[in-house]
This record gives sequence, structure tokens and C-alpha cells, in this order.
Amino acid sequence: MDLLKIKDPSFLKRMGNEELEKLSQEIRNFLIEKLAVTGGHIGPNLGVVELTIALHKEFNSPEDKILWDVGHQSYVHKILTGRAGQFDSLRTYKGLCGFPKRSESEHDVWETGHSSTSLSAAMGMAIARDLKKEKSYILPVIGDGALTGGMALEALNHIGHEKKDIIVVLNDNEMSIAPNVGALHNVLGRLRTAGKYNWVKDELEGLLKKVPAVGGALAATAERVKDSLKYLLVSGIFFEELGFTYLGPVDGHNYEDLIENIRYAKKTKGPILLHVITKKGKGYNPAESDKVGTWHGTGPYKIETGAFVKPVNQPPAWSKLVSETVRRLAREDDRIVAITPAMPVGSKLEGFASEFPDRMFDVGIAEQHATTVAAGLATQGMKPFLAIYSTFLQRAYDQVLHDIARMNLNVFIGIDRAGLVGADGETHQGVFDITFLRPMPNMVLMMPKDENEGQHMVNTAIRYNAGPIAMRFPRGNGIGVPLDAELKEIPIGSWEVLKEGTDAAILTFGTTIPMALKAAETLEKQGYSVRVVNARFIKPLDESMLHDIFQEKLPVLTIEEAVLQGGFGSAVIEFAHEQGYDGATIDRIGIPDEFIEHGSVDKLLQDIGLTVENAVTKIIKITPKKQKRA
Repeated sequence: MDLLKIKDPSFLKRMGNEELEKLSQEIRNFLIEKLAVTGGHIGPNLGVVELTIALHKEFNSPEDKILWDVGHQSYVHKILTGRAGQFDSLRTYKGLCGFPKRSESEHDVWETGHSSTSLSAAMGMAIARDLKKEKSYILPVIGDGALTGGMALEALNHIGHEKKDIIVVLNDNEMSIAPNVGALHNVLGRLRTAGKYNWVKDELEGLLKKVPAVGGALAATAERVKDSLKYLLVSGIFFEELGFTYLGPVDGHNYEDLIENIRYAKKTKGPILLHVITKKGKGYNPAESDKVGTWHGTGPYKIETGAFVKPVNQPPAWSKLVSETVRRLAREDDRIVAITPAMPVGSKLEGFASEFPDRMFDVGIAEQHATTVAAGLATQGMKPFLAIYSTFLQRAYDQVLHDIARMNLNVFIGIDRAGLVGADGETHQGVFDITFLRPMPNMVLMMPKDENEGQHMVNTAIRYNAGPIAMRFPRGNGIGVPLDAELKEIPIGSWEVLKEGTDAAILTFGTTIPMALKAAETLEKQGYSVRVVNARFIKPLDESMLHDIFQEKLPVLTIEEAVLQGGFGSAVIEFAHEQGYDGATIDRIGIPDEFIEHGSVDKLLQDIGLTVENAVTKIIKITPKKQKRA
């Protein structure tokens, strides 16, 4: 059928299994073709084609509410709800979002991007439904990786306690971004091999009911026999003990099996756990055979070979530079331990894990746990390196504050994907970490101007023994500078002047330094001498250099690829006020008070005014007029 003509999922009601099979293949072909050009989360979506179709066939969205945990597996849902025609713009500026988006469609009832939130949201919707005396099904779809998140387990406990009518669809593909870890993963592994538990259980209960009861004793014995056999049938009975009716495991690529179990779930009262087994990347061999998460989300690729389309001879990726420097130092210091919350591939820790398997810990999708594990290690004299994305560090705010900073522990936090990340959009932009880390006592926060300074900052962080220290670094690759053979330590709180100037000063760090230098060069042609400072330590500030700048009465422009509220520029303003420089002229460029949506980083920077042109305009505005130099 023509996928571009789909307006809503109602047409599925009329289709038989053979037609659904054909539709599944058409959707897979469509996704493989489109994502080869745009990139995107191909593995998760190829794995949920039949499941998504079956859910939309058996339920009535949006009256029945389907919530996609994390949301990277919602492409099939978007096709079935009338958005196939927008896939050429997937994850591009003003184009189709790669995650559920309430403003895009009434069928997107819950916005996601981070893991393990769907069950709590579903509980809130179920409570509202019941208070309003409405009738609808509520179906959070959560992966086995996301189910390991603490928030998901808290929600399971609450849902089971309240006995709410919620059908939790567990999409079990045995792998999230990376292979899953933990005891719960082992529980699911046993369930996968346990057979059709719900049907066997029903037959057992029916048989016991036919046994003639001779007084209460036999009835009680029958119940005990049933309970004993229940524990034999499924090792652990984890979900049933939480108050759920467990259905499955179900073949997530078999329509007969799926629909039969979905209909059974619809007739059953109380919380249901529908355990569906799927194959991530199904239907495209490179993605289907992936064992490490490479095909979870990709850039463009060649359909015929699966080869990724990437520029050749690129500088090293920031993640790899940082992790390999930690690995290099770990050869000299056996106290160094690496920790990641389910991002060993994204954080490029495979080399560290290979060389030091006993000192590498992937704790699963559990950012809070990872952070406090690092704190615990630090109390015992170890040197933990916590590799975490900026957007995921948000989820561990209290643990950083309460468990690391408050005890002034020597933890090195590598903040990956700091700044704008582009296509993944507002749930993944790493623009809040400065604001929430800067107020924490004892915290040191820094960002390098290039990969050479980056390796020295890693060395500085590992050797720092006065408390927590965090280093921000961007997504993508370095700029290609040569790397020093010997690692150095950078004095904490020290800035460096990259270009001298006597009329004004630009204070910035990291990815915006090239912008500042270009602005200064442009201004020089207009008669302005502008000093450019690499303010590589966001906390503590280089107070000596700031005193010099304000005593020279230089107007100051701060630039940061982060939110302005409470950010680096705010720190400079606070310093000026506290030191009595109330007449100082200070202006700021940064992320405005809004969420930044998806699009290329260059386009987003242009849109929000993080540009050379804006920097030039700001400097001219705050600087006394100068005669153009000859």
C-alpha cells in the first residue's frame, strides 16, 4: 500500500494477518531506505514493526493511550498515524522529530527521549482516567533495558500496589543501546525460555477447580499445590509478585501470537505485563546481526553493504580521546576505575574494558546508581572516572550534589555531548550542566579548547586530589590539532589569553572559541582591538585575570554554548558585583530561556544567535567608538 496516504491507524482493523505481513515488509523497506539518507534509530524501529501494527490494530489511539518509553522506537507509530510523508525531514531543522512530540500529533500522548519514564506517566494517566470515570486502555511500551531503570521499578511497585488497569508491554529485544546488565536481565532471560506461562497456569487452575473439595483442607492444599507449581513453571515470578498478571513470552514478530495475547490482556482486569520478544534490527542484516549497539542509532549508510557514510581522515572523536587518555593513565595507576550507565560504546570505553575488564563497570540505565557507585569507590581511595552524557547527568543531580560534592570526593566526571547535539533535539541538548553544577560547593568544572588541551585536562582531573572535578566536551570530533607526547597538568582555575586586545574582551571556552577569534579578527578590520580569553575553567574563575580586565575597564562579552541563566556569564557578573566593579560593562551570548529543538548544530547556532555576526554586533554596541586603524 502507499504509506504516504495513511492518515490514521483505523485501516488496520480491516486487515487480515497476510495483509499485515505485507504491510510490515513495506514499512521495513521504507525505513531502511529513508534512514540510509537521514540517519536515525534504525535498530529499535525495525524490531517493533509487528508489535506497533498489532497495538494500533487492537486499540483505538489516541483514546487508548500508547506511551513509548525512550521514544526512539516510535517511527512505525509515526508512519501509522499519518507522518510517512515527513520522513525526508527526520531529525532536521523544523522537520519530523525523532521522538514522540505532542505538538506533532494527537497520537503522541507522552513525550520522551530519556529512559524509564513511561510507567510513571501511565500511572498518572490511569489515576486521572479513573477519577474522571472514563474508559480507555493505557499501554506503556518499555524495553528490557529501560526496565532496569530505578524509576521504572518504582512505578511497577506502585502500579502493582494500586491494581490499576494498565497493560505494560515489555518489548524485550535482549539489548538496549548496549547489551543489558543486571539481575533483572537474568530474570527476563529465564522467562524467555519458560514457555507460555499464562496458558499453562490457566489450564492448571482449571484442573484444580475440577478436584472435588472435601472440606477446607483439600481446597487449601490445592491452592498450595498451585502456588508451588507456579514457582516451578517460571523461575522467580518477579512480575506476579509485584501484583501483575504476567502474559508471555510472546513472539513479537508473529501476528497470530501477538493479537491472541493482546486480546487476552484486554479481557483481564488489573495490571498486566505483556512480555513480547522481538529482534532488534529485524529485516536488515547489518542491524539484525549487531551485538554491541552500533545500529541502535546511526548516521547515513549504504543500504547494500551497511557501510556508514562518514568523512575520511577525521580527527579523533572527543569521546575516544577522553577514554583513551584515561586508559593510558590507568596503566600507571591501578586505582583508576571507569563507570558508565549503559553507554560503553557511545563513551568509547571498549578499549578500556578490553584492557582492564575488572576495572570497567557498565551499571545499565541507572545514572543515579552509577554516580553513587563512583562516590563509594572514591571513599576507598580509588580514582573513579564516571563517563556520562550531559543530558543523562541531569538524572543524577542529587547524587552529584549529595553523594559526591557534599563529601568532597575525588570523582572525575567526564561530561560527554556537552552543548548542542543536533538531531536528537531538546531531550538530548547538553546545555544545562553548567547551571546545575556551578552552584555546587567543591565542584571544579572545565572545558578544553581543543583535543590537545583536552588530554591535558584529563590528566589534570585524574591527578586532582582536592574533590570532584568535571570536564565538559562536545559531541563529534576534535579540530585536528597535534597532540603532545607528554601529558601535563593545567593549574586549576587558570585561563589563557589567545589574542591580545585593548578595547574589549571576549571570555569563552570550548566550541565557541573559534567563533570568538573570528569575531575579533573581523572587529580588528573595523578598528577594534579585542582580547580573546580561553576561560577554560568555568569554576573556579581566574579571578586574577578578571581583576586585570575590570581594572583596565574593558567591556566584556561572554559566550557559552549553554543556557544563560545561572551560567558562565552569570558567574562573571556575580564576580564583578561582589568585587565592587559595579560600573563594569558585561554582555552575554548563550542559549536563551527555551528548549532547543532538533536540527544541525550550525543551523541551531544561527537560529539562537550564537554567531560571529552577533558577537561583532555586541562588541561594537558595548565598546566606545574607535577610529578605524590604518
